This record gives sequence, C-alpha cells and structure tokens, in this order.
Amino acid sequence: MMTGSKNNKHYLIIGLGLTGLSCARFCQSKDLTFSLCDTRSELAGIEAIKEEFPGISISLGLLTAEFLSEFDELLVSPGISVNTPVFQAAKERGVVISGDVQLFSEYRTKPLIAITGSNGKSTVTTLVASLLNEAGVRATACGNIGLPVLDLLAEEDDSQVYVAELSSFQLETTRNLNADVAGILNISPDHMDRYAGMADYERAKQRIFQGAKHVVINGNDDHTIPVLSGANKSSHFSLDTPAAADFGLIRESGRVMLCKGSDPLTDASALKIRGMHNVANALAALAFVDALDVEGIDIDLSDCLPALTSFTGLDHRCQHVATAAGVDYINDSKGTNEGSTVAAIEGLAPLTQGSLWLIAGGESKGQTFTELAAACTNRVAGAYVFGADKAILAAALSGHTKVLQYNTLSEALNDAALAANADDVVLFSPACASFDQFKNYVQRGEYFVQCVEGLS
Repeated sequence: MMTGSKNNKHYLIIGLGLTGLSCARFCQSKDLTFSLCDTRSELAGIEAIKEEFPGISISLGLLTAEFLSEFDELLVSPGISVNTPVFQAAKERGVVISGDVQLFSEYRTKPLIAITGSNGKSTVTTLVASLLNEAGVRATACGNIGLPVLDLLAEEDDSQVYVAELSSFQLETTRNLNADVAGILNISPDHMDRYAGMADYERAKQRIFQGAKHVVINGNDDHTIPVLSGANKSSHFSLDTPAAADFGLIRESGRVMLCKGSDPLTDASALKIRGMHNVANALAALAFVDALDVEGIDIDLSDCLPALTSFTGLDHRCQHVATAAGVDYINDSKGTNEGSTVAAIEGLAPLTQGSLWLIAGGESKGQTFTELAAACTNRVAGAYVFGADKAILAAALSGHTKVLQYNTLSEALNDAALAANADDVVLFSPACASFDQFKNYVQRGEYFVQCVEGLS
C-alpha cells in the first residue's frame, strides 16, 4: 500500500480496452503522470478517449523497445502477453512491467481476498462476496469477474472487503499482492497457447501468494500448495473428511454434510448449485470467508449459510437450462478448457440417473485433451464435437466414448437430443475457446440456450 510520498513515475498504459481505460481513469483521479497506447493501428472510439483524457499523449501501432524505454513503468492490459521480445528488451533497460492489479495492491487500504484457479474462480468469488454480505460485511467482487479493481479506488466506495478474481494473465504483472487471504482453487491445463508449458502457467498462478497473510489450499490438488508464500496461516478444503480446522465432507447414513472439522454446516442436498465440483466450490468459499481475520470484522459462519443454500450459480457455469422429454440440458459455456469440462463431467456423472452426453468444441488453445478423454471413459455415453478444432477433439476422445463431428453447435445439439432418453443429461461444456464461431463464451452460451428452447 502506498505511503504519503508523491508518486513521480511516468506510466505508459498499454491496451485501451476495459482494463486500460480503468487504469487511465485511476491515474487521472490520482493526478499521476501517464500516457496511453494501443497496439492496434486503428482504434474504434479513439475520439471519445481523447475527449476523456485531454492533453494525454496517445500512441497507436506496433511497440518498440526504444519507445517503451521512455517510461518508468508499463501498465499492460492482461490480454497482451509480456513474454515477448519487445517487453523483455524494455525490462532489460530497467523499465518496470506492471498491470492494474499491481497498482491496485499499492493503493488499496481495505482487506483483500484474492482467488485464482483454472476453474470455478468466478463462482467462488461471487459466492464469497455473497456470504460476507449475508453476514453483514460489505464485500465487493471485482477483478477478472468483470469490475476492474481500480474502478473501486478511483471513486469512494463503502466496501469493507474486496474479493478479487484474478487470472494468470493479471498475476503475471503483479509483484506483491499482499492479500489478507489468497488461494488457488485448482490447476489444470489452460492457455497453453500463451505459456511455454504447465510449469510456466503454474508460476503465474503462484504469484497470488506473494505477501499473503493466510493461504487457502485445495487438499485434493497438490498444485495449489504455495511455493512463493511465507504466510504463517493456512487452511484446507477438500471433498474428503476434514481435519479439525479445515473444510470437507462427512458422509453418514446416506447423507453428505459440508463441515468445518467435525461440525456440520449444511447438507450437500440443500445446495442449489449442481455437481460435486460445485460442492467443492462451496467448501472453498466457506474456507476463504473463515480465513478472513481483520480488525473490526467478526464473522459467524452460521450467518453465511442462507446465502450458501440460496445461491443458484452463475450463467453459463453448469447452468440448468431446461428439462425436455425428461432430459436435462446443462449450459456450461464458461468451460473454456478441458479442466473445467472434466470437473463438470466428474461432478455431474455421479448424480445422473441415466446417460451423460457431452457437446464440446471450438478453438483448442493448444490442449491435447488427454485428461478429458480419461474423464469421458465410462462416464460419457457419447461426445458431439463441433467447430474449428473438432478433429483434434475427435482424435483425442475416440476410443474413450462414441464421437460424432459437426460443423455447428446447433447440429451437435439436435443429434444429442435425438440420442438422449428420459433421466439423461446433455452437457454443453466446450473445453475450448469460443472465438471460432462466437464473440465470447457468453454469446455461445446464450445461443445454446436458444437452441435448447427451440427443440421440438
């Protein structure tokens, strides 16, 4: 957090999308010196940006190390990879590479719960904020979930706690987050088109632990154990029987109870969110809330439980769309990597009375789908794959389940609906990015919902 000393840095904000403009507004509000640039040679809305930031230099087009070296610190939008020669050359010349989350960490004055992971982080971030608010603690969800972190600081807000979802891209440019509570929910292959390998991806995720006071660990995933933190306090969540101060499940007489140690909190059947992966998300959220230990905030977990059991989940994340002819249709369009789709399959399969049918496809992002293939074995009755990389998916899943290929999502859904019978589940969890046929996962999910509604 910033001291009272004046900040004399000259920042260059790179990327003029949602995050970049949030940085610019914050810098302007704090009277910091900054310039703007975007790698696109033509930028829609440039006149409005000039009007909002009069007198501020704006550059468009390809970056050079010489240009970047004119500045003290670069605030790079998460969509731009800093692991390129031009950024590395600037770094070698002494330029500091940062992002909006690093600037946020330097200026924030309120407690922070920081959450990352390959899958489930939006759900858990939303749920943590909901649990805190239910207990009377004013909490705001921010970060990768949609609200840029600096927007909270640019104008006064009444939050008592910030709950930030952070992506690996955001963490790449974060040096010392110093969160009150920090955790990685899980790790599985994602963004392999941007990282050199899993070790590189995990390193980015691990940056969330730097300076953390309390770390939350997934007891079912060793990759979530911190290697960069000197935190004195830690707690665990898992789908196993929990230790005294940890969160897990106790199974007795056919019931599955979410517990802290031996103390039952709620029955898993009381949750409205579906699948065992969502039970894990609920346990994680409880662990994050329980770990918050700051002066002036006293939380009784029992006060949080109404928000936990009433939470219906987020759109496009294992969202129940409809039941038609006895078949449940699930929209998991946010499943943009195989880890997310594996979690959905493993979460829903034990709860499905009939057969589970998978619809997947899009841009593969360099994934091999070996984990998805293993998850499909003996769980998925058939996989209906579509889109740009349907052949890659088909090759990976062949031999593990029946596979059929289609050009479009609607074609895949129509055939899956014909194959499914009463008590079956049709799961749309693409395991791929959406950009081959859709603007984003939201548009893709909305299209799936429309297609389900149009089934005759």
